[in-house]
Amino acid sequence: MNSDSFSSLPISSAQIANLDSLGYKKMTAIQAQGLPHVLQGKDLIAKAKTGSGKTATFGIGLLSQINPRFFGAQALILCPTRELADQVGKELRKLARGTPNIKLVLLCGGKPFRAQKDSLEHGAHIIVGTPGRIQDHLDRGTLVLDGLKTLVLDEADRMLDMGFNDVITEIIQKTPKTRQTLLFSATYPDLINKMCHAVLNNPVTVSVESEHSSNVIEQSFYQLNKYRRDDALLALFEHYKPETSLVFCHTKIQCDQVARFLHNHQIDALAIHGDLEQRERDQVLVRFANHSCSVLVATDVAARGLDIKALQAVINYELPRDPEIYVHRIGRTGRAGEKGIALSLYSNLEQQRINAIEEYQQKPCQCKQLDSLTRQPNFSIQSPMVTLQLDAGRKNKIRPGDLLGALTGDAGLAGSQIGKIDIFDISSFVAIERSAIRKALSYLNRGKVKGRSVRARIVE
Repeated sequence: MNSDSFSSLPISSAQIANLDSLGYKKMTAIQAQGLPHVLQGKDLIAKAKTGSGKTATFGIGLLSQINPRFFGAQALILCPTRELADQVGKELRKLARGTPNIKLVLLCGGKPFRAQKDSLEHGAHIIVGTPGRIQDHLDRGTLVLDGLKTLVLDEADRMLDMGFNDVITEIIQKTPKTRQTLLFSATYPDLINKMCHAVLNNPVTVSVESEHSSNVIEQSFYQLNKYRRDDALLALFEHYKPETSLVFCHTKIQCDQVARFLHNHQIDALAIHGDLEQRERDQVLVRFANHSCSVLVATDVAARGLDIKALQAVINYELPRDPEIYVHRIGRTGRAGEKGIALSLYSNLEQQRINAIEEYQQKPCQCKQLDSLTRQPNFSIQSPMVTLQLDAGRKNKIRPGDLLGALTGDAGLAGSQIGKIDIFDISSFVAIERSAIRKALSYLNRGKVKGRSVRARIVE
């Protein structure tokens, strides 16, 4: 039996069948190294980056220990951002299909506290959330962790970067000492080392480096001379013409400025950072994921946990100080068998960062001249899709199939003209090809979905 087969693990046949139905054909490196220890109940330190399959590593492990008959919190997963918590929650719900009657509750800021409190009153097996909101529930007595079996610290380095060290310590103090603790981190700074010694018991350590081979991502570095950084960024877009790209900036203000600059130069771009309201963040992520926006400008913290597929380019507006963060950034492109490009701008003052990246990757950086780029006058990048928002959602019993049926049936759109559909509690989003947007909007504003009149608008 293959060591990378899920059948080799001591998990139920129902769970194996569920994994197969979800397309989990064989274990990733982190799953093969980590899951046997997790299933044995050992504490684990896993150094693994986004996209390595770490959610299934802790998800399959914690589900094997859940007692469905006991409606108390048996597993707690702490995540640095709402986006990552939401992504983890969705993945765990899929993994839990092989285990009947499992209830998962998402506890994040930006959502009504009362609704979360009501969900907890009915009992929950798995809690996924951000440290601040988890602490709020513990302080108010709406969440009790006396029966906790598994604690997961996901992307622990980012949680510490965001200043959650004291909050995490307080949360851990309210969990049983007999718990199993699983810590996942893309980097391993001193603070993580101290945390591991403080909260883990004889942990096993596994480490998985980037899944990319050296020829999957083409890395190019462009030194700024007399050129302004914004104009140099524009030159990268004009030369490489990426259909989807993620631009990294250091600050929230910088993100807004860069996104505005690109938008003013006919490049579809949106910014995401911690100052956005939850509604705004949801819309930005929906539009980028459904190809209604071609460029996302983000800080490292805001980009953590984003489920971004088929990303053609990563662009460093400025190089990070830590070479590990650089490698983590560019690892978002060149996935799933596709090649990607990583483009970086740097000034003379940032030469030390180039040196650090060369030392970390153990190979020279390919530094090029901005003059070598081909400029394109009147250049633009327009996304192929447009997002429509409807004023009906999950609470109105709306499902993706209802919207698809209405648009391909009565509205007369071809299935190929309809993209990703996202259903939220009180609203829904559907991506439509630009050529069909007026037809779809006209139908939705005069027709019905599932017998209900809806209002629709273009999200801009």
